[in-house]
Amino acid sequence: MSRIFPSLLSTLIAPLLIAMLTSVSVSADESLLSGKRQISLVDKKGNSHLIGDISFTAQGDGIVAYKLHLDHNRFTDHFLSMKEMKCLEGPELWCRIPYPYANPHQVKTDDLRWLEHDLLFLFKRNGEFGANFWNGIYYQLKLTDQGIEGEGRAIDLNFLASPPDDLQTPPIGDVELDDLDTEKRWLPRLLIK
Repeated sequence: MSRIFPSLLSTLIAPLLIAMLTSVSVSADESLLSGKRQISLVDKKGNSHLIGDISFTAQGDGIVAYKLHLDHNRFTDHFLSMKEMKCLEGPELWCRIPYPYANPHQVKTDDLRWLEHDLLFLFKRNGEFGANFWNGIYYQLKLTDQGIEGEGRAIDLNFLASPPDDLQTPPIGDVELDDLDTEKRWLPRLLIK
């Protein structure tokens, strides 16, 4: 009986402990996608620039709807390349580019791509004329202990000039992204917490 009892304990308790630990980490991830949170862009010196907030609402089956609210009082209006743009002013002009096609405004803990598509920007160096859409910034998001963190990636936003074949799937993926020289860019990170 003494041999059976430890074996029985390890057979029953080990899976229970694993399940409990897994549910704790899933719950932590899910808690990041609930309620109202602030959105900041972080400059290369580590200073945060609050740009708005986001509200998350669980929809079931792991789907979370979100409502994005950018504080337009923090942006200035610029007319660049025949378009009015909302931009942050600093060492560079940092302009938000709204995703031009249908977006369900939904995420999952393991798929934040629709939110990434809602947070597109482009940068314009001081002294340049017009906006160059090949200077796009795509924040690739992940859930962390600090909140939802985004690392800036370079993208040619001309990619979005025509609609994607499948409007149900986020079109931007790793193939369209390049490394961003974060030392040269003003706001290389994004943080939601």
